Amino acid sequence: MYKKPSIKEWAVEDRPREKMMAKGMRSLSEAELVAILIRSGNLDESAVEVARRLLASVNNNLNELGKKSIADLKKFKGIGEVKAITIMSALELGRRRKESEPDEKLKVVTSSDVAQIFKPLLGDLPHEEFWVLLLNRNNLYIDKLMVSQGGLTGTIIDVRVILRIALENKACSIILCHNHPSGNLDPSEADKDITKKISEAGKQMDIPVLDHLIIGNDSYFSFADKGMM
Repeated sequence: MYKKPSIKEWAVEDRPREKMMAKGMRSLSEAELVAILIRSGNLDESAVEVARRLLASVNNNLNELGKKSIADLKKFKGIGEVKAITIMSALELGRRRKESEPDEKLKVVTSSDVAQIFKPLLGDLPHEEFWVLLLNRNNLYIDKLMVSQGGLTGTIIDVRVILRIALENKACSIILCHNHPSGNLDPSEADKDITKKISEAGKQMDIPVLDHLIIGNDSYFSFADKGMM
């Protein structure tokens, strides 16, 4: 009876770990990288085959894979809790690497500068988060802070918390940003109302709100670009 060879029985150049050592990380496919994370497959499939099936379920889109929960990943034969956590940890490290700031602070001039900061952070989240970007007098980036976290369709915003954060960090202006997990970039009435409320409160405190961005997947909507500030 034919017995399918395990990864250990493959040619050395076809084994993901050995291939990486011999040819470097860039020589590996995404399925092979995931296979290194999960280490083993199941009785019917190698780790690489399990990884290929997992990636195929999200059309080989790593951003979509990053939206999966531990429970989602455990539905795949050959992936238990430990393997699911390992995959999620690797994806989170990749996300954090993308959002790591350079030593030199970015000068924010356009909405695309803001999107550059927040897309890696919010683009593939399965839930909604609301952040504030703090700028100094020269529009140099001071810091970014999350002020609220919600579910799939919304999050609760406290105007006082945002202004307190701005004051404590000596910000001269702020930019608001939140994500729409659905990918729909159209601002809701609630988005418009909270933007107006924070802008009016900011004027009273001499802390202007320069823009409000909505991030959806790999795109964004800017209130300022649309003349809505």
